[in-house]
Amino acid sequence: MSIQHRVKIFADGADLATMRKLAMDPLVQGFTTNPTLMRQAGVTDYEAFAKSVLSIVSGRPVSFEVFADELDEMERQALAIAGWGKNVYVKIPITNTKGVSTAPVLHALARQGVNVNVTALLTMKQVETAAEALALCRSACISVFAGRIADTGRDPVPVMAAAVEYLARYPQLELIWASPRELLNVLQAATVGCHIITVTPELLKKLPLVGKDLAQYSLETVKMFYEDGQKAGLSLRVPETVRAGMAHKREKADDQSHPLVETLN
Repeated sequence: MSIQHRVKIFADGADLATMRKLAMDPLVQGFTTNPTLMRQAGVTDYEAFAKSVLSIVSGRPVSFEVFADELDEMERQALAIAGWGKNVYVKIPITNTKGVSTAPVLHALARQGVNVNVTALLTMKQVETAAEALALCRSACISVFAGRIADTGRDPVPVMAAAVEYLARYPQLELIWASPRELLNVLQAATVGCHIITVTPELLKKLPLVGKDLAQYSLETVKMFYEDGQKAGLSLRVPETVRAGMAHKREKADDQSHPLVETLN
């Protein structure tokens, strides 16, 4: 069974040109953004950007995040964002910047039928809190930042596997493996049973490498280094003493392999 049949791949980014290109890729089943990616892409008009994205994604799910820090304003922003389209999921961080739980916001949005994507989770306690708050929702995602867990030197797989098991009691909730760091994470997400993984354009380019013959990959790597050295115009002056020494070694090796020498030995 192919990867895309075991885990849904959502493209993560905010560059419109790249998103337009990825929208033509049948592997991509959804899109996610966040304020940091939007800032990097130079987005200044949120609603205009969102409407452009919605015109690109052809009805596939897309997540847009609130940027408020006060809980009531988070809810107001979420309702406004949800009004942009039926395929819109509103990203709500698991806490605000003061560490205050957003569970009341999640619960309120769930009761109002808003599709929610709870973001920035790193612990099982946070998964449990989010799931309980969204128990009445019709559809929601829980984004666990597995890559950030790995950044701390911890293996994210046990956390993700535990989250999959816990969320089995909430069939309307989908677990997202967020912030992947390498292609292996896509396979890990599929293996543990994650519903979705967010993938950067850079990682998407590597998907054809899955299962590639390693000997062939080694040869391609050697050729890459050689060709780049040639294109860079690199040169190295080898001292004559080194050249003479190498020539002497070759002559000695040739003598050792001569039939007459072998007979005398």
